[in-house]
Amino acid sequence: MNGHGIRIMSAAWDDPRISRGMTAQLRRRRELLQSGHKALGWKLAFGGPAAMERLHTNAPLVGFLLRSAVVPSGSSLSLLNWKKPAAEPEIAVHLGKDLPVGADRSTTIAAIAGLGPAIEVADVEHPSDDVEGTLARNIYQRHIILGAKDVSCAGGVLDGLTCRVLRNGSEIANVSDPQTLQKLTGELIDIVRHTADLLAAFGESLQSGQIIIAGSITPPILVDPGEEIVFQLAPIDAISIRFAPSSSA
Repeated sequence: MNGHGIRIMSAAWDDPRISRGMTAQLRRRRELLQSGHKALGWKLAFGGPAAMERLHTNAPLVGFLLRSAVVPSGSSLSLLNWKKPAAEPEIAVHLGKDLPVGADRSTTIAAIAGLGPAIEVADVEHPSDDVEGTLARNIYQRHIILGAKDVSCAGGVLDGLTCRVLRNGSEIANVSDPQTLQKLTGELIDIVRHTADLLAAFGESLQSGQIIIAGSITPPILVDPGEEIVFQLAPIDAISIRFAPSSSA
């Protein structure tokens, strides 16, 4: 594969840490689905160059999302008993078609029905250097806030989008260049293809109606009780999450 994409990561699942971690993670996902939970999609993490170098990986890590994790925008979450809460503003990829293993770029582009904003809320309660353990724990996933889907971004079109993040009303990030954005998360089409290929290696698949949150556009934002995070993905939507003050947690 060419030098600017991430398809060279095609053997990521051959890493024993990833193989063992994904096997444990997906076993847990199947148990949850059998108990009545509903699938929402997938999440990517640690896909930036610095993170992959630190973890000695050549691909983003993949976790799962459940519909029970969705929290409405503007909600207030308690952080009682959380160890290291973090918020991550991300681009949500909405799939309109199943995506098979080995899909080429044109097939992948055709499967993307739109894009939208998302905020993942995680509890970073395990050392990320332990790749196997991090995967087995579903990469810290706790909740997700989703915004509107913009079908004008079908095919993964990022041109014209501006990502703005506010913490307690103050801007902490503003990204409008698609190339800069993808340096933080990885090239969008390639990471969707990677997700399909990796899941297939473990007997799962990307399906129509699922979403993929493509990795944080900022370093994880460690949050405290009483704070608010707002993610504006202009011109699509703005979403927010508040964290309950400790006195009312």
